[in-house]
Amino acid sequence: MPSDPNIGKREREVLTAIVETFISTGEPVGSRTLSRSNREGLSPATIRNVMADLSDAGFLEQTHSSSGRVPTPEAYRYYVEQISGTAQLAPQEASMISDSLAGISDVQEFMERTSHVLSLISRNVGVAVATSGAKNALEHVYFSRLGDQKVLAVLVTRSGLVRDRVLRLDLPQAELDLAARYINENFRGWTMESMRTELARRIEQERSEYDRLMNSIEQLYKQGALAGETATQVVFVEGAANLVTGQEDRKRLQEMLQTLGEKEKVAQLLGAYLDAKQEAVRVVIGLDDALPSMQNFVLIGAPARSGSDMVGSLAVIGPTRMDYQHTITAVSYIARLFDKILNESE
Repeated sequence: MPSDPNIGKREREVLTAIVETFISTGEPVGSRTLSRSNREGLSPATIRNVMADLSDAGFLEQTHSSSGRVPTPEAYRYYVEQISGTAQLAPQEASMISDSLAGISDVQEFMERTSHVLSLISRNVGVAVATSGAKNALEHVYFSRLGDQKVLAVLVTRSGLVRDRVLRLDLPQAELDLAARYINENFRGWTMESMRTELARRIEQERSEYDRLMNSIEQLYKQGALAGETATQVVFVEGAANLVTGQEDRKRLQEMLQTLGEKEKVAQLLGAYLDAKQEAVRVVIGLDDALPSMQNFVLIGAPARSGSDMVGSLAVIGPTRMDYQHTITAVSYIARLFDKILNESE
């Protein structure tokens, strides 16, 4: 934010009108255009003075000496801070989103559809990142003795991931069955990370009470029987073509499309600005801190949670000239819907 912008009620209304007019038309905004739509009946001369003050404060710039003004990134940041957050999606859009995401029980499928829905609603790029592995909840485990010094460990998660591993262990089948029963009865529905932490604690504290059982579980644990996949990220990007019509600089467009085509960079972008502690939708204007090619772009995103766990993130990426209110509302709606749908499916 520029230093001491001295934004009063009149300046705020003029700046808001300029931002919303430019978002709507894409054309530099002049004082005469504003005076025709100004509800207070301000004269073009008065509006010109206000616009000059806003320019001095760093909120407006003039592309040509004879043209109107366009908002700077600081103007968009100020505008976003003034948005009340009380807007609601049109009923038909809310129904479209709910219908598109209904019946999903898998995180990755939800994220894939979310990226598509966000691109349709925002007319920009819809992005969703699903984090798999570390946050998968346990469905059940199964251990089978294959022969001398060999045990097959099978781990199934609620998202459908099946992980099998052959371990170098010499335990009788009866002890393997007992260990599997203990884990399934005590840890079904736990995240893999939480289960391993709690098992490590129990192995130490309950050893005397369940000495034989805990010894078997300890051997299985140390051999990696309960190690799921390391956390991986699956990235879904939809709607990059939406940016082509609004981008005149072909070189920058090429760089930006190349960035969106590299899934690791997209995951890096969302990871740089969205985190598990975030409660509300975050709007980031100017993404060059994370990726230089995205200097004049905006990210509107939120974490996706299942209960208290962050299992991914979703966002819209587009140029600074976008419908902020509408996009923020859509991202917020889908983020809330995510937790509701996945919890109902369990």
